Amino acid sequence: MLCTLNEVLKHAQKKHYAVCAFDFVTDVYLKAILDTCEEMKAPVILSALEHDLQGKGLAYISGTIKAIQNHYSIPIVLHLDHGKDLNLLKKCIDYGFSSVMYDSSEYPLKENIDRTKEVITYAHARGVTVEAELGYVAGTDIMGGDTGDSKLTEPKEVEEFVEKTDVDALAVSIGTAHGIYKSKPKLDIECLKSIRSITDVPLVLHGGSGTPEGQLKEAIKEGICKLNIYADLRIAMNSKMNECVNILSNREDELPDNLFKPLYMGLRNEVINKIKLTSSNNRY
Repeated sequence: MLCTLNEVLKHAQKKHYAVCAFDFVTDVYLKAILDTCEEMKAPVILSALEHDLQGKGLAYISGTIKAIQNHYSIPIVLHLDHGKDLNLLKKCIDYGFSSVMYDSSEYPLKENIDRTKEVITYAHARGVTVEAELGYVAGTDIMGGDTGDSKLTEPKEVEEFVEKTDVDALAVSIGTAHGIYKSKPKLDIECLKSIRSITDVPLVLHGGSGTPEGQLKEAIKEGICKLNIYADLRIAMNSKMNECVNILSNREDELPDNLFKPLYMGLRNEVINKIKLTSSNNRY
């Protein structure tokens, strides 16, 4: 069933766990994520990036989720991840996304507030929740490019941002990075504690892939209730490619379900790991 961020994150916040937000692109990803979450009775946030919504991607992804969401009993959030294009963001809302992230974190505080307010006014009028980012999580983009240096969230800016935007969820920068880490991260848990003491808005951690599990568990304990994951899924899938090639060598016209099974199982195992890590199993 399709839900908003508020419906799943408020519950996670109350029960002290985090909801996994998995970026997905293909049917293999989608089926592995949803089937596994259903089996483990875990809510899930299905995140789509602007990159994957080009061409017919928006219609394909939104149409697929709307067609299948009632066949799963778990809460499902269809979420735009790191939306920057206002026109595309509004299209996502019009096409049935239940949640969007508007990322204007590279702008000064006042401009970030003004831009985010514009999106929230549009989204809330249509029953859609909005995540925003304060601070800046850098790393590598999906094409492998360097996105610069991270900027930690300033706790003193949080109260003003939340009050003036009425944002539903706030992504904070406390030491994670997008993509694959070049060195082991060290999360600033004291910064997170300060942010948590200032606001009760659900907090989001981007860059969940590759972050040491002990640090993630501590962050969840201190208030993170949405954890974004993508690179770890890609690594899990890519590690199974040789198995697919070996299967293909058996016959020239191999059936797709056999050929894609290693990919499915690699993704499934990673989803199980992340659900257990976030303690989101057996919640629904």
